[in-house]
Amino acid sequence: MSIGAARTVLWWGRFDPDYSRNRILRQALVRLGWELQDFRPRISRLGHLEATLRGVKKPDLLWLPAFRQRDMTAAATWAARHGIPIIFDPMISSYDKQVFERQKFTEQSASARKLLKQEQAIFAAADLVLADTAGHAAFFTETLNMPTAKVRVVALGAEEGLFTPAPMAEKSPDAPLEVLFFGSFIGLQGPEIIIEAAKRCPAQVRWTMLGDGPLKEACEAAAAGHPAIKFEGYLPYDQLPARIQQADILLGVFGISAKAERVIPNKVYQALACGRPVITRHSTAYPGGETTGLLQIPEGDPEALAATVADLATNRHELAARGQAAENYYAENFSMDTIRAQLADALTEVLGR
Repeated sequence: MSIGAARTVLWWGRFDPDYSRNRILRQALVRLGWELQDFRPRISRLGHLEATLRGVKKPDLLWLPAFRQRDMTAAATWAARHGIPIIFDPMISSYDKQVFERQKFTEQSASARKLLKQEQAIFAAADLVLADTAGHAAFFTETLNMPTAKVRVVALGAEEGLFTPAPMAEKSPDAPLEVLFFGSFIGLQGPEIIIEAAKRCPAQVRWTMLGDGPLKEACEAAAAGHPAIKFEGYLPYDQLPARIQQADILLGVFGISAKAERVIPNKVYQALACGRPVITRHSTAYPGGETTGLLQIPEGDPEALAATVADLATNRHELAARGQAAENYYAENFSMDTIRAQLADALTEVLGR
C-alpha cells in the first residue's frame, strides 16, 4: 500500500534517528513511498524562526518524533503558517512520567496540574497522535483529552533485519536453562523483583541480568553470593539479537506502576521476534488472545515469577513449541507488514483521503 512516491515528510526536532521507534517508522515510511527530510533546530523553542531563515522547503506532512514535546510549539507555528498537517509520535506522556512513574509531583499538586495543562495543549496542536499500544491510546484520550478520532495505534515491533528467529539450543536434561533480563535497571522494569524471584526459584536455572542503570547496584547487593544470578554489562545493539538467541527464556517488565501496565517494552518485541518465550507482568497493552509464547503474571510478584520459571524448567520439552508460539504472536501483531498497514491507515486519515 503506497501513499505516493512524490510526497515528503519533514521530521522536526532534536530527535535521535537511531532510536528503535524512529528507525522502524522511518523504514516503514520509505517503504510506503515517502521521501524523508530532517530538520533539527539548534534551539527547540525558536525552531520556527530557524526554519524560516534557512528556507526549509514545505513538505506534505510534518512529523514530530518520539519524546519531542518541547519542539511542538515552534513546529506547530511553522506548520500552521504553511498549512501542513502534523503527526505526533510521543511514545510517552511527560505528565505520566513525572506524576505516575517518577512520582515527582502528586496528582493534585499545582505543578502536576500545570504540567497536565501544558501537555494537553501540546497534544491538541497535532492533527493526529500515534500510540504504540492501546493502553497509551486510552491514556491520551482519557487523560490528555485527545479526541478518539485523532489517535491511532501503530505498533512498535522490532528491527526484523536484526532480530530474527533462531532454533533453541539443544541441552541435556540436567543442564541449567538461562533466563535473561536485559534493560536499563529502572523501576518500571522491576529488576529487584527478578532478583527476589531468582532467590526463591528451586529449579536449576541460571538468571542473567544484562545492562546498566540506577537500580543495578542495589540488585547486585541483593544478589551477592547467589550462585545462580550473574550480571553482564552493556552490550552493543547489534550484538543483542545473538545474545537473546543464546537464552531459553526472556523476561519483560514487572513494575507496579500504571505506566508499566500500558507499555510493551522493546525487549519484549525483540525477544518475541527471535522466537523466545517471554514472561512479563499482566498488561492491557498486548493485543489478541492467549498465547503460550507470552506468559503474563501479576505485577510486583516474585513468587509468581519464580513459580512460572520453575514450571517452564520442569517442562522444558515445551520450550521449543512456546518459542514458535512467540514467533507466531509477533508475526500476527507486531510485524513490519502490520506496522506499515497501521501507518498507512494513519497517513490516509491525517491527509483526509
